[in-house]
Amino acid sequence: MTTTWQAALWRQFGAAIDMLESAILACPDGLWSDRSRRPEFWHLVFHTLFFLDLYLSDSAEGFAPPPPFTLDELDPAGLLPERPYTKEELCTYLKHGRGKCRATIEALTGGKAGERRRFGSIEGSVAELLLYNMRHVQHHAAQLNLILRQATDSAPRWVARARN
Repeated sequence: MTTTWQAALWRQFGAAIDMLESAILACPDGLWSDRSRRPEFWHLVFHTLFFLDLYLSDSAEGFAPPPPFTLDELDPAGLLPERPYTKEELCTYLKHGRGKCRATIEALTGGKAGERRRFGSIEGSVAELLLYNMRHVQHHAAQLNLILRQATDSAPRWVARARN
């Protein structure tokens, strides 16, 4: 893996994470934990960050998100956490995911990129799963921006490249 590809991958994956962060920061408190909305804004953020973290791991076995988060997101019944997570908690989780993503990309070699991984029904090379993961983050960042636009008539702007 050349540094050119690593840099390009980080700039675009980091931009997707930055767009997610912008949506988090733009969300008004009343919308953040509105339990009547489906999907709940905070839970969609948590779902995105949980799978960002998981798919950046070597395997699902032994994976554990940082406290106070649990593995409930993997429950087939679709259980929600006991309480809405705060913006601060999820911004901390976002920083964790951003750091893990950047470190993963910086450590990527040609051999590592071709290694196979499986997370439930999701399977592919490390390189393909990085792209899959980036698409997942961007998909939900766009979904959150749509919710913001519908609820507040405003949404954060497009991020072309990672800010940091």
